[in-house]
Amino acid sequence: MNSYATSATLPSSVKIVEVGPRDGLQNEATTISAEVKIELVNRLSAAGFINIESASFVSPKWVPQMATSTEVMAGIERKAGVIYSVLTPNMKGFEAAIAAGADEVVIFGSASEAFSQKNINCSIAESIERFREVAVAAKANNKRLRGSLSCSFGCPYQGAVSPEAVADVVQRLRDLGCDEIDIADTIGVGTARQVQTVMQRVMREFPVSGLSGHFHDTYGQALANIYASLEVGISIFHSSVAGLGGCPYAKGATGNVATEDVLFLMQGLGIHTGIDLDKTVDAGQFISQHLGRKAVSRAGNALAAKRVG
Repeated sequence: MNSYATSATLPSSVKIVEVGPRDGLQNEATTISAEVKIELVNRLSAAGFINIESASFVSPKWVPQMATSTEVMAGIERKAGVIYSVLTPNMKGFEAAIAAGADEVVIFGSASEAFSQKNINCSIAESIERFREVAVAAKANNKRLRGSLSCSFGCPYQGAVSPEAVADVVQRLRDLGCDEIDIADTIGVGTARQVQTVMQRVMREFPVSGLSGHFHDTYGQALANIYASLEVGISIFHSSVAGLGGCPYAKGATGNVATEDVLFLMQGLGIHTGIDLDKTVDAGQFISQHLGRKAVSRAGNALAAKRVG
């Protein structure tokens, strides 16, 4: 038996970044009203999340679901100590985010050259230059700056992505002044040992306390990858209530790992999250009803069924 796996000391507490209202909803075909989005964010705040990705200031032409972001940010009940994050791809988005009272702005790069070209029509180096102005402005306005790094474990266009390629972009995001960097498995192909290898490599470039795991469950590996990350000291994870957000590169596949499942795992491990699982299940059932389908979360659905059973 692998002695490392059985003797690793896990973090005593973790931060869960809830991404459902933005990353989860942005690909939904069904138009969700601002009122429903506001209610979702408020429910998540009430459940105890201290970091909620709430909106995205991108062109409504490209992401129609996020067209109500200004309305959403104006309508939510701000809870003291909660970081309300927004995605800002450029200075226009950044200025809208500042006007909307965002606490944290998120910029996004890719560890894959092919994905960078396909997704944002420029090279990795060019994308970093595009974000430089946003990064400088964020610091000048005393806003937290988060960098999200897609395709850290595999790419739908080029296939394998090396740990060195991930580390290279982590260095660049670090040099822009990012407070936190998300290591994201955009297509959900990462497996536990690979995840540990990549995380341990990027720890040499950025403090482990500011690194987060953003795992998709396309191949059913997300919870295993979260546990593998815990083993090497990662203590920030992204998840999406009700498992909102499909994977656009694998037809019919699930996307973000469901928050309820992550919380159930942490509860079983005795790891503190500060989040009320029951209230999170309620939030997941609420938004699923508005989408007209069952939540993807297995733990969420099981706990909800127990109540009525």
